[in-house]
Amino acid sequence: MVGNQDRWREDIFVACPLRNLVPDDHILKRVDEVLDLSWLRDEVAGSYCSDNGRPSIDPEAALRLMLAGYLEGIVHDRKLMRRAQTDIAIRWFAGYRLHERLPDHSSLTKIRQRWGEERFRRIFKRTVGECVKAGLVDGETVHVDATLIRADVSWESLVEEHVEQVMVENKEEAESSGETESKPRRRPGRPRTRPAQRKKRSKTDPEATMATSSHRWHLVPCFKQHTVVDDKGGVILDVAVTTGEASEGNELLAQLDRVEEQTGKKVQAVTADAGYGRAKNYAGLEERKVDAVVVPQREAGAASKLPLRRFKYDSRHQLVRCPAGKILYRQGEQPTERGWIYRARACDCRQCPLKQRCVPKSGAVRTVLIVDGYEALLRARRARNRGWDEDRKELYRRHQWWAEGRNGEAKIQHGLARAVRRGLWNVAIQSYLTAAVINLKRLAKAVAGNPRLRPAVVALTRLIDGFRRLLGLHPATACVVAV
Repeated sequence: MVGNQDRWREDIFVACPLRNLVPDDHILKRVDEVLDLSWLRDEVAGSYCSDNGRPSIDPEAALRLMLAGYLEGIVHDRKLMRRAQTDIAIRWFAGYRLHERLPDHSSLTKIRQRWGEERFRRIFKRTVGECVKAGLVDGETVHVDATLIRADVSWESLVEEHVEQVMVENKEEAESSGETESKPRRRPGRPRTRPAQRKKRSKTDPEATMATSSHRWHLVPCFKQHTVVDDKGGVILDVAVTTGEASEGNELLAQLDRVEEQTGKKVQAVTADAGYGRAKNYAGLEERKVDAVVVPQREAGAASKLPLRRFKYDSRHQLVRCPAGKILYRQGEQPTERGWIYRARACDCRQCPLKQRCVPKSGAVRTVLIVDGYEALLRARRARNRGWDEDRKELYRRHQWWAEGRNGEAKIQHGLARAVRRGLWNVAIQSYLTAAVINLKRLAKAVAGNPRLRPAVVALTRLIDGFRRLLGLHPATACVVAV
């Protein structure tokens, strides 16, 4: 027979624990079993006045609202609070009864401004520490990758400005703050003959710079997130946010330092794509005795010209020998920002049979740049040309679905494809919260898959909830509401 649901008749009273209305396999319920924020109140106490003003929103409730939004893929505060009005799971996760009034969406914005970027970084590091305690982190093999985050600006806000004008303004600002060097370094080379290249910046978010992930795609205003993922369980160990035009190769060694400090273990192997294949990174990894499974960058220059690899570098005697056997000598007493410049003599290049292929038309002699760590780069290129062994190939395959997969998960499921707010610190907070919820998902999955660990966590969670209800520190999970 056909059933009949009397959906227009409302109950006068609803009496049951709010936890029972949330399915056991709901992501918020699973994360709640492993989430401990008892330390948060003491952490943020310095941001509030202890003897003046009205009581603020409970810090744990505010952070739980933010985490619930990112877990559900809701990154906008207005949409999150509108969803929380009708979503029982979010209300229960944040600790609000059905009849209690939720905070305004602007309160979350003020809380982020009050706490600052560094506190949200500590929140993310807490999730890494919990994953380390649960045995989800190996710490010896890590995968490093970077991804672009589209800035929250429109194309109409972009304006062109000259590079030299920006440099002059930055120099004047540095001089006013007393940060200029007493003896500025003179850049070698001839003076500029071509007009300065114009750069585009956004008027609404000047910290967003133009960048692209492929030469086949146009430049977009964006930021860049640098991510380190552990090989054992896919836990994000470190994230850093820079402007879009910043090179990811400059962040590698500093990130490894932070990872070793966080995990307490020494990194043994690192995988990364060609964006990290720089000479200084290979030299730094060799100094640390770290196995670098990093794709070297391609050599610059046209195929018809003699490449730099044809020149033999002698670091012991500080000279370079060209393919014709002539010697190029080091120029200057100070290196440039990237390394040392070596120049041939005019008499050697004038009668050289390789001059047409070697010396550019605009010059009379051949000049080469030997970057710092050049020998380590040569060794990495030789190893790549000979072919990696099966262990390295397998390690790099795991890099593709660990590091790149985590960036894809953050963008598709948690809204990191586009910045929600403007400013570098705002994007950094969004990145920290996204990485935190991804780690919490890994931790919740590990607890659910470990029968010996799950009862202890559930019992501890219920014990903490009981004490909070007795002390009035956390809203009760039970509700009796007149409808």
